Amino acid sequence: MNTLYGEVNSHTLAQAKNIKLLVCDVDGVFSDGRIYLGNDGEELKAFHTKDGLGIKSLGSSGVAVAIITGRNSAIVKNRMTALNVKHIIQGQEDKLPALTALATELNLPLTQIAYIGDDVPDIACINAVGLGIAVQDAHPLTLQAANYITFTRGGFGAVREVCDLIMQSQNTLTCVTGASV
Repeated sequence: MNTLYGEVNSHTLAQAKNIKLLVCDVDGVFSDGRIYLGNDGEELKAFHTKDGLGIKSLGSSGVAVAIITGRNSAIVKNRMTALNVKHIIQGQEDKLPALTALATELNLPLTQIAYIGDDVPDIACINAVGLGIAVQDAHPLTLQAANYITFTRGGFGAVREVCDLIMQSQNTLTCVTGASV
């Protein structure tokens, strides 16, 4: 089937139709993977507004959103809180236990979860869920593990693409106007 971003096979669309929770890595997915450090230890990251609007739209459509990241960052907490992401899990280098605990907490089978990542620490989660996703510029092993590879690079709208894919498959793709992203 032709989606907003390109041709997607019917199996992937069927998987996306059942998703109730999107779980995202942060560095390399919401950002381009670069971390800027100032002389005084200040950390900066760039987030794309397209991803922000995608997250808000997906939440409005009834699909929950979570992040699981290996790093701890006030920037991430602030950005995800601004996007109304309720499940912000940081400091988890081994992400699968955090994912399974979240699934248990939300009473969701892993088959109703999508996970998007970009590197080797994400592979276990990508393999565990109903729809495992890698961003276009992910590590080659991560690309091999994924059910779906985004047409868009991490940090440049890949999260938005996944949000749109899920909403398009669930017939909930709408425009949200007036939302601060």
